[in-house]
Amino acid sequence: MTSPAARTALHLTADLPVADLEDFYRDLHRHPELSLHEHRTAARLAERLRTAGYETVEGVGGTGVVGVLRNGDGPTVLLRADMDALPVTEETGLPYASEVPGVMHACGHDLHVTWLAGAAGALAAGRDAWSGTLLVVGQPAEETGQGARAMVTDGLYERFPRPDVLLAQHAAPGPAGLYAHRPGLILSASTDVDIVVHGRGGHGSRPESTVDPVVTAAYLVTRLQTVVSREIAARDSAVLTVGRIEAGTRHNIIPPQAHIALNLRTQSAEVRDRMIAAIRRIAAGECLAAGCPREPEVAVGADFPVTVNDVGTDRGVAAVHGEVFGPATVFDPGPAMGSEDFPHLAPDGVPYAYWFVTSTPADVWEAAPGADLMERFAAVPSNHSPHFAPDLSTIAPGVRTLVSGALAHLSAPRT
Repeated sequence: MTSPAARTALHLTADLPVADLEDFYRDLHRHPELSLHEHRTAARLAERLRTAGYETVEGVGGTGVVGVLRNGDGPTVLLRADMDALPVTEETGLPYASEVPGVMHACGHDLHVTWLAGAAGALAAGRDAWSGTLLVVGQPAEETGQGARAMVTDGLYERFPRPDVLLAQHAAPGPAGLYAHRPGLILSASTDVDIVVHGRGGHGSRPESTVDPVVTAAYLVTRLQTVVSREIAARDSAVLTVGRIEAGTRHNIIPPQAHIALNLRTQSAEVRDRMIAAIRRIAAGECLAAGCPREPEVAVGADFPVTVNDVGTDRGVAAVHGEVFGPATVFDPGPAMGSEDFPHLAPDGVPYAYWFVTSTPADVWEAAPGADLMERFAAVPSNHSPHFAPDLSTIAPGVRTLVSGALAHLSAPRT
C-alpha cells in the first residue's frame, strides 16, 4: 500500500510536459552563466513560475528568484535549485553544448533548474490535491558559496514566508535511476586557504643571490601532503588539495613571491582547525628553513558548512521515493567529501533534506571499466568534468522526486 503522498505524486506527474522540459534544459545548457551573473537563467525560471501562478520576485540576493504559491492552511515547504555554471570548457560534443566560451554547466545546475520548474508547474496544476504554501527558490552562486547567504541577507525570510522544511537535490554520477539518501551528515565542509611565500627575486643565472620562493613552494606542496596522512586520525575523513600554484613571469627570472591555493574538506570543526594550524606551522617552518625574508602569509578564505540532514525529514522523503520508484532505487551512499551552501538557507532549527539523483546515461555506464559499482563510479565523468552530461531520461524522475518530497510534508486538502 503506497502513502497518499506517493499516490498523489504519481498522479500529478503522470502527464508531465517532458518534451517541453527537455527543450528548456537544452536551452539552459547552451547558455551557462557564472556565479552571480545568472541573469538569463533567472529570467527563464521566473517566467515559468509566473506562468504557473506563483507570486514571483527576481533579484533576491543579486540574481536569485523566489516564487510563492499560497494554497490554504498548512506547512510552508521550500524547494531549492542552484543556477550557476562553472569556468569549464565543454568537451561533451553534445548538439546542445555550451555556446559560451570557457563556461559550462559541468555540475548539473541546469538540470536542477529544469527539475524545479517542472515540479513547480506540476504542484501548481494539482493544487486541489494539497494544502499549504510552496516557496520555490532559484539560488545563485552555489559554486562560490555566496548565493544562499546573499539571499538570506537580502531578507529572504522577512520578505517571504518562513519555511517549515527545506528540500533540495543534486545530479550525480551513477547509473540513472537511483536516489541517494543519507540521514545525518551527507556532505562535508570546504575551506579555501591561500599561502603567499615571500622570497627575494633575481636573475636565473645567479640563484645564490636570491631566495627562490618556487623551491620553497615545492617543498611546501610535498610537506602539506603529510597533514592528512600523519596528523589526522584514521577515523576522521579529511582531504587536502593543492589546486593552484602561481609564480614568476619568465624562464630566467626568479620571482619574489609564490602563491599556493589549497582546498580542505572536513567533517568536523575540530579537524578543520587542526589542519589549518598544521598548514600555518608547516608554511612558517619551510620559509624559515629557506631563509625567506618575511614570514609567509596564510589566509583562510571561502568556506562551505557541513550538510547534515534532519534524520526524520530525510527518512520520510526517502520512504516516499522508495514507494514512487521502488525500494531498490533508494540507497545510503555514506557521507561524501563534496560540499554545498544549501545549509545557509536553513533558518536555525528548521529541518532540511538533501539527496542525490544519479544521472549517467546507460550506454556510458555500461561501457565504463570496473567490476563493481564503485570502480565504475570512479570511471564515468563526474561533476565538474568537461565531459559531464546527465541523461535526459532523468528529467521526469527528477521532477517526481521533488513533487513527492514536497507532498510528504504538505497537508492534505480539507474536504
